[in-house]
Amino acid sequence: MTRIPILMYHSVTDTPNDETKPHSVRPSDLAEQLAYLSESGFTPLTLADLVASLNQNNGRSMPDKPIVVTFDDGYADFHSHALPLLERYSFPATVFLTSGWVSDAGKDAAGRPLDDMLSWGQAREIAQTGIEIGGHSHSHPQLDQLRIDDLRQELRRNKGLLEEKIGAPVATMAYPYGYSSARVRREVRKAGYFAACAVSNTIAADRHDMLAIPRLTVGKHTTISMFKRAVEGNAVPLIYLRERILTKGYAVVRRTRYGLQRVRGNV
Repeated sequence: MTRIPILMYHSVTDTPNDETKPHSVRPSDLAEQLAYLSESGFTPLTLADLVASLNQNNGRSMPDKPIVVTFDDGYADFHSHALPLLERYSFPATVFLTSGWVSDAGKDAAGRPLDDMLSWGQAREIAQTGIEIGGHSHSHPQLDQLRIDDLRQELRRNKGLLEEKIGAPVATMAYPYGYSSARVRREVRKAGYFAACAVSNTIAADRHDMLAIPRLTVGKHTTISMFKRAVEGNAVPLIYLRERILTKGYAVVRRTRYGLQRVRGNV
């Protein structure tokens, strides 16, 4: 069984705001983490490259120690802080971009950005460096709570805008908040995505559903010791025990909420 750590980052800054702070990392911490991965022989892949390797597409073979680095939402500090570090260590990455949050979204603006966001020009520049741009919905809702028409609009508008503005195909995505359901995953497939990331805080494996690929959260409280153990696959359930309990508990709440909405005819 092939096991692949897939890391989930958000904001990279020394001065996060109250909303982004729990999931932010300092640039110095990211630098230390990337240095460890480089020195330890990990081979970085974009999510699209990983899926191609798993499917043995285009003659790709899986490296001995693969790893995927992902960033959610599309914060402006990716361009200023994360990208230079990725380039220093020759690491590709995947950025999952919320199209309605882009700083110059104009008439397409939707949702409520949590901090300063990338512009379309910066997103194009990032893509030209070899960073993969993936989808992250249009307005960043809880997709599993939406009516079917709204769900389809969120997925397809996001994908369409990204491909139009970036000028490249977009075939992977990540669920906002990590939430999905069988219904959401069916619509993701219909929208034209071949892979999608959840959270789950477990090591990904080739046996996982490619529309529910698990990731490992890296945030403010991730020490370098925790990071090393997580990427090496040592005691991952213990490292993320609290997060896994909360995730499972809230999954029950979301299913109950969705069931009530169906009874009331709201979805």
